[in-house]
Amino acid sequence: MRKRQNLNLNSKAPLRGAFCCLRERTTALKPSIEQEIAAARSAGVNHPENLPFLLRPEKSNGQGVLLVHGFCATPREMRPLGSDLVKRGFTVLGVRLPGHGTNPKDLAKCRFEDWLTAINNGYHLLAQENLAVSAAGLSTGALLVAKFSRRQPLERMVLLSPFLQLQHPLADHAGFLSLFMPYRKRRIAETEQPFYYQYRPLKGVVQINRLRRQIRKELKAMTTPTLVLAAVGDKTIAPGTAKELFNKLGSEIKEFYCYGPEVPHTLTSAENPRQMAVIQRAANFLAASPSTTTT
Repeated sequence: MRKRQNLNLNSKAPLRGAFCCLRERTTALKPSIEQEIAAARSAGVNHPENLPFLLRPEKSNGQGVLLVHGFCATPREMRPLGSDLVKRGFTVLGVRLPGHGTNPKDLAKCRFEDWLTAINNGYHLLAQENLAVSAAGLSTGALLVAKFSRRQPLERMVLLSPFLQLQHPLADHAGFLSLFMPYRKRRIAETEQPFYYQYRPLKGVVQINRLRRQIRKELKAMTTPTLVLAAVGDKTIAPGTAKELFNKLGSEIKEFYCYGPEVPHTLTSAENPRQMAVIQRAANFLAASPSTTTT
């Protein structure tokens, strides 16, 4: 039986956690997946499915895809999409955002700029192989991909469950609330506890708020061809917020599709009854193929 997360909120954070994001900001001149995995293990990642991953196809199509997981998750969240993409000839890199896959206390010390640094490292890992790089992100990972598209040119990007507004009415006040309630516990199935934090650090939500407010101002300047996927059944983000983000995008080439009430926030999860439809639609868009077969 896998161990449950045990967060002692009264204990002092370990020395490792205190310097978690500082150490993870370091960028190698020529990054490699071995370096990324070693850095993750050094930061405290001990489950193999929470490590960053690189999938190489038998025959490359000359394209690479950067996969970015969501808040309080790990690279495992994006592996179903990566497994499909590699079969199509894509070289796939699943990044691990700093503060994830270790302990919620580590995440509480990170800024969204630290997460962007990890994405930048992954981008250069693929680009140094002369691959045309696209990216796909889920939830907060989608916002990070959009933000990153302003820093480096992407061929295409897929934004899964992106948002400009969270559904929880107190999300905007996370900074104030964190003074009294540093962490908010949520229900996670026991089988998923090794891969998702049960305790969300509200300081991390503050970073999400910073990120989404910046993105709102920059959407018109984002011109990368973009696919936005959302769901009516999403209970995490505000209704209609993904469509609002889509409408404000400056991309000339952009597509939007919204799944029904049976589809949850985590579009790539096995709990999504339309998981394969999501994966196929995303993969077709990244390959610049029609996505009409996934309706």
